Amino acid sequence: MKLSVRVRGEWFAIPCKGTETTSWLANEALRRFERTKEGSQVDGKEAEKVSQVRKTRGGALLDPDDLIRLVLDDNDFVSIVLESDTASPTMGSAEIPYIPEQMYPFAVSIFQYITLDGNSLTCDDLVRLGKGKLRIKISTDSTNRVLKARKMLEEIVAENKVVYGITTGFGKFATKLIAKENLSQLQENLIRSHSAGLGPPLSPERTRTMLALRINVLAKGYSGISLKTLKQYMDAFNASCLPWVPEKGTVGASGDLAPLAHLALGMMGEGKMWSAESGWGDARYVLQSHGLQPIKLGPKEGIALINGTQLITALGVEAVERAGAIARQADIVAALSLEVLKGTSKAFCKAIHELRPHKGQIEVARRFRSVLHSDTYPSEIAESHRFCNRVQDAYTLRCCPQVHGIVNDTIEFTRNILTVEMNSATDNPMVFADSGEIISGGNFHGEYPAKVLDYLAIGVHELASISERRVERLINPAYSELPAFLTKNGGLNSGFMMAQCTAAALVSENKVLCHPSSVDSLSTSAGTEDHVSMGGFAARKALMVVEHVEQVVAIELLAACQAIEFLRPLKTTAPLEEVYRLVRTIASPLEMDRYMAPDMNAVTQLLQEERIWWVVKPYMDNYHDKQMRETFVMSPTATYHSSVPAAKKRKRTKHDSN
Repeated sequence: MKLSVRVRGEWFAIPCKGTETTSWLANEALRRFERTKEGSQVDGKEAEKVSQVRKTRGGALLDPDDLIRLVLDDNDFVSIVLESDTASPTMGSAEIPYIPEQMYPFAVSIFQYITLDGNSLTCDDLVRLGKGKLRIKISTDSTNRVLKARKMLEEIVAENKVVYGITTGFGKFATKLIAKENLSQLQENLIRSHSAGLGPPLSPERTRTMLALRINVLAKGYSGISLKTLKQYMDAFNASCLPWVPEKGTVGASGDLAPLAHLALGMMGEGKMWSAESGWGDARYVLQSHGLQPIKLGPKEGIALINGTQLITALGVEAVERAGAIARQADIVAALSLEVLKGTSKAFCKAIHELRPHKGQIEVARRFRSVLHSDTYPSEIAESHRFCNRVQDAYTLRCCPQVHGIVNDTIEFTRNILTVEMNSATDNPMVFADSGEIISGGNFHGEYPAKVLDYLAIGVHELASISERRVERLINPAYSELPAFLTKNGGLNSGFMMAQCTAAALVSENKVLCHPSSVDSLSTSAGTEDHVSMGGFAARKALMVVEHVEQVVAIELLAACQAIEFLRPLKTTAPLEEVYRLVRTIASPLEMDRYMAPDMNAVTQLLQEERIWWVVKPYMDNYHDKQMRETFVMSPTATYHSSVPAAKKRKRTKHDSN
């Protein structure tokens, strides 16, 4: 048998017969660990002792006296905890007794494959790849293109032709010719020298997404990569062996050089690598433990692996998909706020929005109509203020279609650009096998994704900006006609006072994060790469903005549900009552002050999982199927000519249900 044993982040392959005990296994691993640390021991330090032996996956505690063959299988992974392991003062967690699997529950469907061809990947596909729901293979056509391009490249190398990045140095060294016997070392040196990123590593999900994108680019057949190397990338993806990729260090041209170099470095068996079975460990060892071999780079293969915008695009796709999810749900949350603030639904009349026919605006108004008072879903709260004297609602209520609408259009525009980007060849130089040419160009430049991700951050931020103002209306009795800060016995209790402050702080942070990073450029590579996109930070801060939006909308949702408590026993519409019930499964009404952060985090997760959307969508679909006329509660916000019945119902056209 051969077992993989982890001691403080270091992995050791330990052969055994299986008749030994787990205590022997632990002490043998400790002995090897201490041998690697010889020369760095502190004099007088007490000898290390084993505290626990656990299976790495699942964390099952093993009895020290158990025979190995009875509790472990060949090639199992085991983690050792020492008595001296202590909590980290920065992370707050002790040396972990076992490696968390860090896998999604649905990752069991790993044998479902997607065929990549470099042309047809969608954002939804990429999200599922990142979450480990799919394995990768490439199409037959892609295989043929890759083989053809590689054959042509090898013929050019054999002819001693001068080609940038293949027989020459890089950047400022483009005029420096490299001897044929050094061409492989040239590519390996490129990877090592460019692995210069800093900061925390990307999460396994984000690294998996980036790796999938790089495979998709290589599958187009314009990189000159060998089929063997491409298959090794696919094998690593399918085994979820993911290199350490720091999130900082890319300027977005010549693409994401540093992050992609770190990705390739791990594939070379250098640096760190993660897998669900091993956690973080030496890359060579993690590959070996999964039956994989480090890649050996031939001519052009190093530069083929690192030119491109895969970090920007990977993070960008996550940002745009999360933005789409929170935008859909922000409409529902805003409708609930409008309901408890006793606003009118008349501002969402289809006739108004047809006169300014932006796609997003029309869709948002349509969503509002489907969840607010109607014949299909009557609301007792809406009926209760039928005869109020309010002529107009505030902009944060009345203008939701106009404000939320442009966010939806921005998201769609960004998604379209990113879909093109992730199916584009972003290498340099490009290998055109059909015409027999290798041409240097600039497809690696990240300006396209950088610009749209700056645009996305600016657009989606507005959901938080307007949401925080609705929270202010909910907690301010001058606007809401509800108890101050939505609490009983105010003064003794502060209610939602600080929740609104948190929302305001997040909105203020977003104002800084929305400053576009792509308006900046610093010359690099001794003036050769003299205009760059700064797209890496555009993507990272877009994700930060989206996260803040999710948190602010979560605060609004909590506040709106709390406001309903003061309107009981009146009920809102069936879809909005369903939202209330869902929230109450994780956050009870605020009867008196309590620790609020857990509720805010739980509701944020509810939104991130899109549970608000999916609980309401069937009601929306039912409304559009059944409600053939728009119906509104009589309201002073609309004035009718004397010839028109006061309780007007406008007949819907067939177009309304589309």
